[in-house]
Amino acid sequence: MIEANGATEATVAAADGHRWTLLAHAPARPRARLLWLPALGVAARHYLPLAEALARQGIATHLHEWRGNGSSSLRPSREQDWGYRELLTLDLPASHAALPDDGTPLLLGGHSLGGQLSCCFAGQHPQAFAGLWLVASGTPYWRSFPPPRRWLLPSLYRFLPWLARRHGTLPGRRLGFGGNEARSLIADWARVGLGNRYAAAGLDRDLEAGIARLHVPAHGVLLADDWLAPGDSLHALLAKLPHAPVRITHLDAATLQAPADHFSWMRHPDAVATTLAEGLGAGTGADD
Repeated sequence: MIEANGATEATVAAADGHRWTLLAHAPARPRARLLWLPALGVAARHYLPLAEALARQGIATHLHEWRGNGSSSLRPSREQDWGYRELLTLDLPASHAALPDDGTPLLLGGHSLGGQLSCCFAGQHPQAFAGLWLVASGTPYWRSFPPPRRWLLPSLYRFLPWLARRHGTLPGRRLGFGGNEARSLIADWARVGLGNRYAAAGLDRDLEAGIARLHVPAHGVLLADDWLAPGDSLHALLAKLPHAPVRITHLDAATLQAPADHFSWMRHPDAVATTLAEGLGAGTGADD
């Protein structure tokens, strides 16, 4: 492990040889640990401000890297493809195993897709985590979005996998959606958007049943002007955890000191970090 610009860096490898860098900020005496999962197409380094802000709150924060992004040794192509199966059974277990065990509670959380796959991974490892943190996250299911976007989404969820298959990858940078993504990843994501059921092609596990068995507290942070993860989308995701104590906090632009959209908070994460840290051990329900 090395240290750079105040953050520690550790190289992690999955069983199939995929390698990436696990970035972290940790206080001298942490009161909790967090494994954080990025949004679709977002490199882990963009969450370093959040990790630093959480470390000031006493939470050692470790930033996972999605396959194909940032420090990942792979890039999607016609020859290199992956989906939720590889993320959930190869990469996340390796990052999880690489975390230092100091006896403090271990939390799992993420932004957007990272929040969704946090629920899926925790559901497969129900004893491993003490809580879930979901920021600007929710199911992509088309019925959980308000009109008129609701009526456009089914066509989008059919078009993007078709484009990814035809092109070999999804050219997300060109489209302005995500990064350049593996075609099977987009197929898995779009399947949830159409049917609201989490599954991984090629994986014989019931992800939905695993999520439903979770009893750990879940804290969702809803941003006032986030059209990519609106309130109904977050509520629909949390509804998949019927036995979990749920807390929802609403943050607006005045509180964030930044636009309350899907991404701007990442550059101004103090309010999000404070909200999450203050929620540790708090009751359930919604904040105003």
